[in-house]
Amino acid sequence: MLPSTEYVEAVERTLDSRFSFKCHKDVSCFNKCCHNTDMLLTPYDIVRLKKRLGLSSTEFLKKYTYTHIDEQSSHPFAVLTMSENEGGACAFLTPGGCSIYEDRPASCRYYPVGKGLMIRDTETGPAPVDFYFFIRQPICKGFDEDNEWTIGQWREMQGLDVYDEMNREWQEIQLRRDNPDKPKLDDQKQSLMYMASYDLDQFRQFVFQSGFLNLFELDAAEVEKMKDDDVALMKFGFKYLKYMLLLEETLKIKDEYKKEYKPS
Repeated sequence: MLPSTEYVEAVERTLDSRFSFKCHKDVSCFNKCCHNTDMLLTPYDIVRLKKRLGLSSTEFLKKYTYTHIDEQSSHPFAVLTMSENEGGACAFLTPGGCSIYEDRPASCRYYPVGKGLMIRDTETGPAPVDFYFFIRQPICKGFDEDNEWTIGQWREMQGLDVYDEMNREWQEIQLRRDNPDKPKLDDQKQSLMYMASYDLDQFRQFVFQSGFLNLFELDAAEVEKMKDDDVALMKFGFKYLKYMLLLEETLKIKDEYKKEYKPS
């Protein structure tokens, strides 16, 4: 979720930070936070949602999202589309709550906590470090409830361990590229980045129905798993992004093609 900065507390929190919060049907603001919000989706969000709805990634993205291009990094992001009727509700909201609750996006799970990632000095040198903050929107009355948590407990209760694990590598790619000194992506690279991040069904066609597999030296077991395992393909997509964006030489071109092909 990309809340207005006026609602974000300017205080960094840790997993041990405590807060009182509860969301339930009897709270006066129930469902109000699911309106008119810019919900940025992650690759693992798409994996869960497309499977839940029985759609291909291409179908899901076309029906439920729009593309946002970040001005600084020039990276493309999939953002959940709100309905056009009055109130701008989430497409998955019902009077009884969220219709995809078990597979809701990571940002929904974290709310009212926000999570960030930045490079900081550590004992072993500069490294990506998580930090947390609270989102205190005036409409939200959940903070008035008496259920107390640490952020660590909230993460565990919301099932965020697997989401954070699956999205970590992708978020680090964004962080490493989010620098004014990095060159902007051209249209082709934006399309490739969007496909490898979000449109896994199209990315699978790109990998298996082109000359891609002939170009690189790839592990046969990994290739076989990617044929029908979306998580395996998603993780390979991160490897491809690092190579394509010149962050790491994560893929090795076969000797016979080295003179002909270089990422640029």
